[in-house]
Amino acid sequence: MAHILVVDDEHGIRDLLWEVLNDEGHAVTLAENAAQARAARATEAPDLVLLDIWMPDTDGVTLLKEWAAAGLLTMPVIMMSGHATIDTAVEATKIGALAFLEKPVTLQKLLSAVEVALKKDRPGAGGQTGAAGLATPAAPPPLPAVAQRIQGFALDLPLREAKDLFEKAYFEFHLHHEGGSMTRVAEKTGLERTHLYRKLKQLGVDLSKDKSRAS
Repeated sequence: MAHILVVDDEHGIRDLLWEVLNDEGHAVTLAENAAQARAARATEAPDLVLLDIWMPDTDGVTLLKEWAAAGLLTMPVIMMSGHATIDTAVEATKIGALAFLEKPVTLQKLLSAVEVALKKDRPGAGGQTGAAGLATPAAPPPLPAVAQRIQGFALDLPLREAKDLFEKAYFEFHLHHEGGSMTRVAEKTGLERTHLYRKLKQLGVDLSKDKSRAS
């Protein structure tokens, strides 16, 4: 799990990014302007910053320059904007930004950029380091019992029971492989998140996961 600082003056975008990143297991701090971002950077030392370019008090590029000049650009920064020019994106990259995301940010691009940034910042995160210095992925937990039984599926069950058992195993399989992320499972199975959540509750899938909002 990483600590990610999201800086954006749009309330809806802050909430959306918090939901997606929190669902991925990250601790997320929100800032709506440069002043709040400065305070959060000074007290919490985030592992990654998602920084909007156009903000009312101080724009993201200026804040990036400020951090770089003060020696505070010790974490990867991903810039975001729906109106920035190529020149602005290039300037931010020269200052020290790792990547640039154009709004509206798609889920796939966001998660991919975050994954790359966190790996760059912490090359050994998520696993143990072997003799050659390479990260070895941690062994995944065992599959849920119902998913383990899928190979010995009982075909003599009533159709409704067999269907429910299969669906439960199907969703538990995907939850297991996506690390419990509802966002990724929804994308993988083609279901809307609310529909997916209702379906999992109906099937009795264990959804216990700490999703308390980070302050």
